[in-house]
Amino acid sequence: MKTSTGKARSGLSRVILKAMGIFGGVQVLSILCSIVRTKLVALWIGPVGVGLFGIFNQALEMINMATNLGVRNSSVRDISQAVELRDTSLIQRIITVVRRWSLWLGMGGALITLALAPVLSRFSFGDYSHMWHFAALAVAVLFMALTNGEYAVLQGLSRLKRLARVTVAGTIGGLLISIPMFYFLRERSVLPSIVAYAMCLVVAALILKDRQYPPASVTAGQTVKMGAGFIKLGVFMTLGSFVSMLASYAFVSWLNTRGGTQAVGFYQAGYTIVEKYAGLVFAALGMEFYPRLARVSASGRRLATFVSHEINIALMVLAPLLMALVLLREPLICLLYRADFLVITAYVSWGAVGTLLRAVSWCMAFVMLAKGDGKLFLLTETLSAVTVLTLGMLCYSRWGIDGLGYAYLASYAVYTVIVGVVYFAHYRLKLSSWCWLSLAATGFACVVMVLLVDRHLWIGAIILLSIVAAVALRRTWLSWKG
Repeated sequence: MKTSTGKARSGLSRVILKAMGIFGGVQVLSILCSIVRTKLVALWIGPVGVGLFGIFNQALEMINMATNLGVRNSSVRDISQAVELRDTSLIQRIITVVRRWSLWLGMGGALITLALAPVLSRFSFGDYSHMWHFAALAVAVLFMALTNGEYAVLQGLSRLKRLARVTVAGTIGGLLISIPMFYFLRERSVLPSIVAYAMCLVVAALILKDRQYPPASVTAGQTVKMGAGFIKLGVFMTLGSFVSMLASYAFVSWLNTRGGTQAVGFYQAGYTIVEKYAGLVFAALGMEFYPRLARVSASGRRLATFVSHEINIALMVLAPLLMALVLLREPLICLLYRADFLVITAYVSWGAVGTLLRAVSWCMAFVMLAKGDGKLFLLTETLSAVTVLTLGMLCYSRWGIDGLGYAYLASYAVYTVIVGVVYFAHYRLKLSSWCWLSLAATGFACVVMVLLVDRHLWIGAIILLSIVAAVALRRTWLSWKG
């Protein structure tokens, strides 16, 4: 007969896995739609279309990140905490504030886009010939801000199924509208298709938005005051993302000068396999984990329980995927790229081991966001960015492409220590014994598998004997002490 604690954990595991299944499917569908769209652009428009598509989309993402001030993620915390209090009036006011701020930031972002259109055209193309194309992106910036606001409301209210339906409807709708544009308008379709895609997302979000909580009567002054909290946290989150992007850009630029464009291509290929595809799991888990953690941010005991449980689930899901990645790395690389990309096999293998540490640090880092400690979050992200840049340069200089994998593993080991200091020392939280055991077991299995696949049998044997000896010594010490 199960205890009440066991039943609670079992129920929580089902909720987590269900949310991961829903949003994992949504992420895969989004990637497939993106692949189809890129393929059609390449087929009907050619390299010029792919290039224009990349330039305009990167500009849109950059402006959206800079002007949205992190409201998409930071406001989830406030909504979740209001839900935990079961204060209907407060929930209504916060949702109204989030939607107003999303509108204001969208309008501000649109105006900034219009003002920067000549600069963006000059920077991207060397002249002002595409100034009006960048100006047209202002509409997409506004649409994206409104969409992010509705996404935040649905996630904060834990309306995850509806959020999934909104994302799927908008993504598929955007693709279906874009296809005839690509075929009939060819090169002239690139910008209209981007705007149409953003329009489909916002239309789906507005049609399927939550209507349980009607708009509240909130003055402009109250809107500014109530929104100041999540805007402040959002700014720190945005700065953290910017620092990470800056470090990544700096490393790619250094690698290009040191190893050439080919080395950059190998780096990007390995990074995509290790970081982006595993990121699908983290994105799916975070949809449910972040608002749940925010709701209990005042309780250290519940925070520690949820973090430990999330780490266990993340490792349980990631372990077989990462082991399969290590075993099938060569055919996968050949399938996604070409045979000459097999030089990244060691990068992929050690990156897979690093992903386990990423799971642990990722779960613990969410505590800072749940508690609203924006400055502390920015500090840890800055230290992480400096670590990634430094280790990347050192390891590539010493071991070449293989060193990129060592750097990935080492950087997440350092980041785990940084976040661990905050988690254990600053917040005085703990991880369960099962959590430590899961990490040790999965980490050991992945490391030994990498060594065996790479035929470093003697190293694998040494690690195995060392662990056996450590366990034996610990038992001897405990029996002697007893």
